[in-house]
Amino acid sequence: MKIKLPAFSQNKVLVVGDLMLDRYWHGATSRISPEAPVPVVNVREHEERPGGAGNVALNIAELGGQVGLLGLTGKDEAAGSLNTLLSSSGVVCDFIEVTPQPTITKLRVVSRHQQLIRLDFESGFDNAAAMQLIKRYKKALETHNLVILSDYGKGTLAVAPELIALAREAGKPVFVDPKGQDFSIYQGATMITPNQSEFETIVGSCQDVEEMAAKGLQFMGSLDLQALLVTRSEKGMLLLQREQPALQLPTHAKEVYDVTGAGDTVIAVLGAAFAAGSSLAEATMLANSAAGVVVGKLGTATLSSSELEAALREHEPLRRGVLSESDLLEQLSAARRSGERIAMTNGCFDILHAGHVAYLEQAAGLADRLIVAVNDDASVQRLKGEGRPINNVDQRMIVLSALACVDWVVPFSEDTPARLIEAVVPDILIKGGDYNPDTIVGADTVRQNGGEVVVLDYVDGCSTTAIIAAIQKTH
Repeated sequence: MKIKLPAFSQNKVLVVGDLMLDRYWHGATSRISPEAPVPVVNVREHEERPGGAGNVALNIAELGGQVGLLGLTGKDEAAGSLNTLLSSSGVVCDFIEVTPQPTITKLRVVSRHQQLIRLDFESGFDNAAAMQLIKRYKKALETHNLVILSDYGKGTLAVAPELIALAREAGKPVFVDPKGQDFSIYQGATMITPNQSEFETIVGSCQDVEEMAAKGLQFMGSLDLQALLVTRSEKGMLLLQREQPALQLPTHAKEVYDVTGAGDTVIAVLGAAFAAGSSLAEATMLANSAAGVVVGKLGTATLSSSELEAALREHEPLRRGVLSESDLLEQLSAARRSGERIAMTNGCFDILHAGHVAYLEQAAGLADRLIVAVNDDASVQRLKGEGRPINNVDQRMIVLSALACVDWVVPFSEDTPARLIEAVVPDILIKGGDYNPDTIVGADTVRQNGGEVVVLDYVDGCSTTAIIAAIQKTH
């Protein structure tokens, strides 16, 4: 299934949950403290990022979505920093200040891209300002199309059952990133997104994905959920929906650098995409690609719509068949990112015969992908004379593309493929016959870029010219 980015700005998403400020102190470490066996960090830089529900909202805003954020903070400097960070990125903030509790703040000391220690400043918000939160939530529901509950177990969502009930009454979907061991508080939500560890804590250990799916469906029924997404770290994701087959997705992470905030990105992309018109399956595929990007970043991170679009292109199956030159170069870029070797050959292929097929199969065996460049009709006529080609270029390319050994077929209009070879720069340039490799068009370009030139033998007794002559003789 080819997935396209939805118009994230189409609908407004309301994020409600535990607000946090993530602070990072960066510095060099070159000695051990004389006071204790700990490294001394010479702090040179510091930065602040929204965490928790704030990071969820920021992810949506970075994708171009409209997002409102409701939660609890202290009445302190950290709350002001959090508001400024989010508001400047387009998040509409509605913070309820609760005293004397501090705004939840996490300070990480980082050296050489490694986290040395994390210091937490918090006392929680159990049942704090519950009535005020519900009052503001009711008002916000009127102007938003979907609700995301981001639960970090800090107390803001102690009223989750009331919030879900109000959303259902208003006809608004509710997506929940859960926490803790009592998921009954999320009963009636549209979807929840536990990780595998959280899920198995509730339903018990699962030996395989089939058992996970079976327990997941039972779990959905018990909580009246429409869907369940289990995030499985390096094993990808499992999406379960009522009366639909399970959807398993492999992870798209190239390198896991830091998983901090990955769950925030997943729920943010899921909710924003669904609100913008994507199906749950499409939204999950988008979230999976997004997670693969953010785990390659340090700390709580977001991604832009252009980064997500690039990730989607990278994981799309490569198209085969007849392509324009520009489309071919785009497919080549994706193939090379996957480490594939590219072979290229060229010719008129006017009447495809057994010799051609044997030659192309042998050529395909030398690399992961085979490109066949085909002379257009005018260049064939210049090379072969009047009456040629017998078959026009579209017909010749269609026949070639039907061969299993051929990945891509592309036309060229010049007498030689020199310009096209310079654009493609194949790893292996292949010709058939008794050519001297040093005289083959494009050989210098390929070799200068570390490639090789290979000459293959044609099958004896096979010739387009001979076939045409035989046909003419019978007439």
